Amino acid sequence: MTLPLVEKINIADCFAIGGNGRFVLLAGPCVIEDEKTTLTTAESLKRICERLGLNLVFKSSFDKANRSSLSSARGVGLEQGLKVLQRVKTEFDLPIVTDVHEAWQCGEVAEVADVVQIPAFLARQTDLLVAAARTNRVVNVKKGQFMAPWDMKNVVEKIRSVGNDKVLLCERGTTFGYNNLVVDMTGLLDMRSLGVPVVFDATHSVQKPSGQGDCSGGNRAAIPYLLRAAVAVGVDAVFAEVHPNPDKAFSDAASQLPLASLEEVLKPAIEIDSLVKGL
Repeated sequence: MTLPLVEKINIADCFAIGGNGRFVLLAGPCVIEDEKTTLTTAESLKRICERLGLNLVFKSSFDKANRSSLSSARGVGLEQGLKVLQRVKTEFDLPIVTDVHEAWQCGEVAEVADVVQIPAFLARQTDLLVAAARTNRVVNVKKGQFMAPWDMKNVVEKIRSVGNDKVLLCERGTTFGYNNLVVDMTGLLDMRSLGVPVVFDATHSVQKPSGQGDCSGGNRAAIPYLLRAAVAVGVDAVFAEVHPNPDKAFSDAASQLPLASLEEVLKPAIEIDSLVKGL
């Protein structure tokens, strides 16, 4: 059965997401902890993707404004974070995706980032969506854990209302009881039916929000299984937070993927992608 065709979204004049091509990887540490870790991880990710024939958009956040606890580390901040991301972009020739949390951040972030990302908790915030759209960058919106897949139609319309058609929709799980998420694979089809490329967040989908009281837990072992299932449905990109030592990570320690295991996790997903899309 042939997948319905979705539009291609150009990323930094380097490659496209969509059009039933090979999935693109959006990956990197959850938060910018320091310059050295960020740069070495970016270099390793680029080498892995070159070996596997994958296009890569590097991801890391300058601020994690939605932490479980007031005492949780948030990152290096906007100014320093953008400097680090610019180094990644320049030294490794990689497109960048990073989060924004407030409308005023969008313009500054767009000077460095090729993809402006809207966190799931903020997916309905009209002013933020419109501000991100006005940058004319690609906008990747994570579906709120509290939203139905078909609710994302309104998100797409908000972004397109200011003339920006470069929209990605990202699935990251749906709230199921307390401190638990589930992924409805049919929701990937529902969002893709809107005609826009769909991203599957393989790492946040195994998260257990606030599951450890003052921080989020997660089930890292489930990442490869959910990833393969999503690719079998036919997604256009895969989002994964990857860290050299996840257990020591400042954020999402329980749900980030170890950098050393990434290549072996991706190989079967690529084989499934080829089968589903006839590549």
